[in-house]
Amino acid sequence: MNLGPGWLLLLSMSLEVWSVPLDRNATPQEAHSPQEDKQEDNVDTGLYYDRYLREVIEVLETDPHFREKLQTANTEDIKNGRLSKELDLVGHHVRTRLDELKRQEVSRLRMLLKAKLDSTNTQSLQMDHASLLKQFEHLDPHNQNTFEAKDLELLISTATKDLENYDAERHDEFKRYEMLKEHERREYLKGLDQEKREKEEKRMEELKDKHRKHPKVNAPGSVAQLREVWEETDGLDPTEFNPKTFFKLHDANGDGVLDEQELEALFAKELEKVYDPKNEEDDMMEMEEERLRMREHVMKNVDINQDRLVSLEEFLKSTDKKEFNNPKEWDTLDDTKPVFTEAELQRFERAESLRQEQDLLKERGKALEAQRREYQQAVLEMSQRKEKQAVEGQPPTGPNGELQFHQEMQKLEDQGAKAPVEQEVQEAQNNLPAEPPQNLPIHT
Repeated sequence: MNLGPGWLLLLSMSLEVWSVPLDRNATPQEAHSPQEDKQEDNVDTGLYYDRYLREVIEVLETDPHFREKLQTANTEDIKNGRLSKELDLVGHHVRTRLDELKRQEVSRLRMLLKAKLDSTNTQSLQMDHASLLKQFEHLDPHNQNTFEAKDLELLISTATKDLENYDAERHDEFKRYEMLKEHERREYLKGLDQEKREKEEKRMEELKDKHRKHPKVNAPGSVAQLREVWEETDGLDPTEFNPKTFFKLHDANGDGVLDEQELEALFAKELEKVYDPKNEEDDMMEMEEERLRMREHVMKNVDINQDRLVSLEEFLKSTDKKEFNNPKEWDTLDDTKPVFTEAELQRFERAESLRQEQDLLKERGKALEAQRREYQQAVLEMSQRKEKQAVEGQPPTGPNGELQFHQEMQKLEDQGAKAPVEQEVQEAQNNLPAEPPQNLPIHT
């Protein structure tokens, strides 16, 4: 899918940053093969409706009229909805396919809603899909069968808004990561005795010092930084550095602009000076935050119209600035103040402690519920077994299947066993004389 600059506004960002290093020994022509260029099309925006967005664009680009309008549209035309009105002029087969895509998306959202309601034990019989679909802003919930101009307008405006908040969300996510890391570090040290704790603290400080010892990092977007890429990545003579040639070399897909992924790929050499995935002291999450900081720095100084793209004109103008040749020294994350305060960390730890307690309670609740179900099943099986035995006339059995007898039956059996013995003793007593005879003769 060969996107124009307008669509790149919507699709130039991703949750995962894939910076593909170039072969240092390859020529500039070899470094940008068609196979590598295709990777740009597969970048995920990170939006939960990313697939729907891409499929809609792909279908629209099959229409010659709309494709022509799309290639000549600027970002303002796309943002304000003027491009959406062109939807009425596309071919019938395109509209049919768009209708199909929307119905599939509505069906997918319904399944998501059902799964969410099921997980909260909400009665699905009372589900009002039309009302629930209103929480999704990227399509018109009142019309669930056909794709109209309003759907395209909503899709574009929602994606634009979501992507504009993307960087702030990434910074927040990194901040939570750093607080969790510090929280876990402190908890780990608490569990050690004094001698081991002092030894571990010393080891951690040594790792920090080792991480700080790295080559100088050039300011992103400065002549020193770009010349280093020109020489070491592109394999060209640094004395022959040419900004226009450099721009064209790194416009990987040849669309006339540098998007955010193409810019971030330029920082790979600087990041390699500070971070190595093989080193224990280097944190790859911090590397991605550093990459984001570098890209934001360049965009702030170069992206004049703030469309999240750098045109050739903007790039060349930036090379005329004083900061291009004499930039301030770049401060890495280690040189800047921490991303969180002690008060923020304490609030995070309280929230983390509560979350862990809630998770523990949930696990206990699940165990008790499973136990309760086992008891109910055992009682049910015993009841069914007794009913079956009653119908078949069999004596009742105990929990382990042994026969059970009533106490009355046991008494009757005991009495029946004793009766013959007692009768013989009574008859013998009746046959005895009343008094024993006196002075019986003795026979010799």
